[in-house]
Order: sequence, then structure tokens, then C-alpha cells
Amino acid sequence: MRLTPRHLDLLSDRLRDLERLTRPVDEETAAALADRWHGLPKHVRTPSQTLGQHAVGCEGTHGVFPKCNLACTPCYHSRDANRVAVSGSHTQSEVRAQMSLLRRRRGPRAHAQLIGGEVSLLPPDDHAATLQIMREHGREPMSMSHGDFDYDYLTALALGPDGKRRLDRLSFAGHFDSLMFGRRGIERPADEAALNPYRQRFAGMFARLRREHGVRFFLAHNMTVTPRNVEQIASVIRDTNSYGFGLFSFQPAAFIGDDRRWHEGYRDTTADTVWAQVEAGAGSRLPFRALQVGDERCNRTTYGFYVGADYFPILDDEDPADLAVRDAFLRYFGGISFSGTPVPLLLAKVARVVARHPRSVAPFAGWLARTARAVGLRRLLRHRSIRPVTFVMHSFMDAADVAPAWRAMQQGQISDDPRIAETQQRLAACSYAMAHPETGELVPACVQHSVLGPAENVALRALLPLTPVSHRRAEAGADA
Repeated sequence: MRLTPRHLDLLSDRLRDLERLTRPVDEETAAALADRWHGLPKHVRTPSQTLGQHAVGCEGTHGVFPKCNLACTPCYHSRDANRVAVSGSHTQSEVRAQMSLLRRRRGPRAHAQLIGGEVSLLPPDDHAATLQIMREHGREPMSMSHGDFDYDYLTALALGPDGKRRLDRLSFAGHFDSLMFGRRGIERPADEAALNPYRQRFAGMFARLRREHGVRFFLAHNMTVTPRNVEQIASVIRDTNSYGFGLFSFQPAAFIGDDRRWHEGYRDTTADTVWAQVEAGAGSRLPFRALQVGDERCNRTTYGFYVGADYFPILDDEDPADLAVRDAFLRYFGGISFSGTPVPLLLAKVARVVARHPRSVAPFAGWLARTARAVGLRRLLRHRSIRPVTFVMHSFMDAADVAPAWRAMQQGQISDDPRIAETQQRLAACSYAMAHPETGELVPACVQHSVLGPAENVALRALLPLTPVSHRRAEAGADA
């Protein structure tokens, strides 16, 4: 076949498209990361900081479906949340607007939580459509739920009316703790252990969905912590780490939201106390300073994996060799999106980096050798599997501190009150943003819950009122 100028032009165009597609970090992502890095306060711009070097941070929705059918102590929603009707069309339109702003401001890729009240109160078709909207905007969505729904709901979400798969992958965070009341079959849990069958049932539904319909999944486990259940954290981890959760997240309670549900001295539980319990459950020291997400006072994160019952963190923040691996990763591969990128494309991106920087491989080869020695061939052959699991702690702030701190920040002021100044520092470094298309602002989650959420839910009551009871039904009820 004789190549004509037109053929050569077409070949040239395709090669250019391939070069752009396999480029390790595209220009838009690089710009978003740089903007995120320069927007961080200086005290968190450290070699361990992942924001701006590897990711822009997490994102969440708000004002979409605040209603929930369980009661929690505490609850971070205002008292008006359960007086708002659930509307699929409202959820879709609001999420589309919020994701559009996030896409413009924070680049083409991020993790975003579909969060409100209880996500399973959305009809499955509306839930699926909303997840697709988030994906269309380059977001990897995670549905936040109390997990008290049935397998029929899950299949109706993953499969279309024709019975064919419409979602290839689902991410869910199931919130389970003994501070939640109204769960079917266990209205008032006596302790955390009593919830283990419900945790297992939740995870088991997704395993069944994959077996029967090929839908891949990622599951996170969320747990609010107060003095009442803090000493049960370790047993929760030990009892449930084999259920299929890829992430365990613990949130020490804060005085945010509905003050009718504040029943304990939450601040008697320190971050160090909670983390010590998490380490006891994992059976390992959990080094959280190797990779930081935002402000250490807000977030602690350890990435690692289980082989059998033994947990191995991937990086030790006290080992210079591991810190060198961290530095090499962020320097050479930091801007690559490892989640959500098809494996062949990801390999092509990594190959281009290695081809340009051959020395980048050496630190990882050393890490692999050290990790293999730590795990041991005998243990690996005995269990024949590696289960990646991440441990996280998120420490929210009290509304009494967030409100004045945010007000001062809006006025460009730094508070002379040390407690409020610290709150300002943490808000400036927040890793979790919520979008307000009406103002163009991205606000920290603590600000949303403490300052903006209550007024937002009052407005939603007028926009989406609960269906009133008719006079005929009211009379019938009175006669009964």
C-alpha cells in the first residue's frame, strides 16, 4: 500500500493523540496540582504532603438529600435535615452543578463522596444516574450509607431496567457504630460486637453482586468514636478486617450539627487515644507521617496490606530508605492518577516515566526487597493473598470554633485567639471540599456542617417539603 500525504497526516494525528493519552501528567492536571500546592498554608507544605503533589483532595456533595432514616448520637446534620423530602431530580441537578464547579476548579480527576443523609433513600435509578453524572465530570464517586438496605436495592442500582449491568464498579462507605439507632433487627446495639453480623451482611452483598453480575467494588467502613465506644475500636478491626473492607475510617465525635444529640464529653477522647486503639486492632504500629493528607491535626492515614492476620504498612516514617521511596514516588509519579486509570494506559504512563528517569526504579526495587523479607515467603505461600487495607482517622472541629474562624477568614483576618487561629490553620489546609456553584466557592466540610448547612436545610424545607397528610387521611387516623 502506497502511503499518500493524507495517510501520513492521519498517522501523525493518531501518534499525537497517543502521545497526549499516555502522557504521565496532562497539562490540566499539572496546573490543578500546582494551584492546590500554592494554596496550602506553609506549615503543611512538607515532603510528606500528598495534596498538590499527588492529589487535589477529596470532595463531597451537600444539600442534595439530607434526610436519613436512622438516628445517630451525634448527628452532623442540623435538626431540619429530616424535614426535607428526597428528590432524585433535585439530587441530579445539584450534583451536576457542584461537579461542574469542582471540575473547573480542581482538574479532571478526583475522588468525590455522594453524601447527604442516607443515599439508599434515593430511588436506585436516580442513584445510578447521579453516580454517572459524577463520573462524567472525572470524579470517582463513593456512596455514603448506613448500609441498612437489601440486596434487591443493590442489584437495582447496578443493573438497568433491562437487567444488564450499567455500573461496572461501585464504591460504598458503610457507617456502622453503636451510636446509631433504628437499624432493622437491632434498634439499639448493646455494643460494637453486636453489629458485626450487620457489617458482614453489608460486605457480603457486594461480594454476591460481583459473583452474580461481575460488578467490582470498593468498600470503606466508617465509625464515629466517643468515650462510650473508643475502647472497642481494636476488637472491631480484629473481628472485621477479613470481611472485605479496603479502608477503615474513624471519626472522633465533634460538637457539630443537631445539638439535641450531644450526650457526652466528646473531647475527653484524644486523637492519640483513638489511634492507639486502631494500632492495637491492626496489631502493628501505624506510621502516619510518611504520607500526610492536609493537616496532621485533622487526618492520619496509613496505607498497607494484610497477609493473613498480619498487617504491614507500606512505608515506615522512621526509616530513611522508606522516606526515600516516598520522595521518589512523589517526584516522578506523583501526578499520575493510579485509581480509575485503565491498567494498560497506567502501564504506558509509568513506562514513559521510567524511560525518561531510569534511576527512579532503584528506590522501589529496594523497598520491594525489604517488604518481601518482612512478610516472608512462608507466610505468603501459606495465605496466598495480599489484602490492601488503609487506616484513616478524621478529626472534625467543633462548630463553636469553626464559625468565628471562618468569619475571620472571610474578612482576611487572623484571629488573636490561639484556639481560633489553630482552627483557621486547619481550615486552610482542609483536604475535603464542598462546592457552592451559586458563589463559586469551595468550602471545607467543617464549614459546611457548622456554618452553611443549617441555613441550607431550612431553605430545602421550603423547596422540598415533606408530603403533607391529607385531611381525609388525618380524619381516618383520628377515627382509628
